[in-house]
Amino acid sequence: MIVDEAYLKSQIRTVPDWPKPGIQFRDVTTIFENPKAWRAVMDSLVHRYMSIEFDRIGALDARGFLMGSVLSYTLNKPLILFRKKGKLPHSTVAQDYELEYGTATLEVHADTIQKGDKVILVDDLIATGGTLLAASQLVNQLGGQTLEAASIMDLPDLGGSKKLQEAGIPVFSLCEFEGE
Repeated sequence: MIVDEAYLKSQIRTVPDWPKPGIQFRDVTTIFENPKAWRAVMDSLVHRYMSIEFDRIGALDARGFLMGSVLSYTLNKPLILFRKKGKLPHSTVAQDYELEYGTATLEVHADTIQKGDKVILVDDLIATGGTLLAASQLVNQLGGQTLEAASIMDLPDLGGSKKLQEAGIPVFSLCEFEGE
């Protein structure tokens, strides 16, 4: 069962004018603080992926780790951590990506994806798409394939889901805030 979008949106706090005037910040931490909403989100994602053939869950730093660990455990799939630069202790591969306010670097352990692995990427939201796109580029660099990028919410006005789809990455989100 997929969670009702209206219910889910009602559980996400909107913080006006943060981090700067004119921004309607969508605070997903309220989902993690609400057991009913958190269970509905994770049950929906488990339901979506339990019948799909894939090899690994790729979780993005940091809220994607929460989602990825639940999916990994429940679906009995290995968990890949995509981290900010300098946080992984072993040999890594890196990908730079654009932020609204500059650039950043995403890393993954070089031995965590095998050639031909099919990967589901998870993060809390899709905004500009830069982090998910960088993670998918790392999957490809290591010989894997991104099957889908999944999130709790999509902010389509920021263009990230479109950018991912144009790069050939299917996108799935449980709700979206468009023009709101």
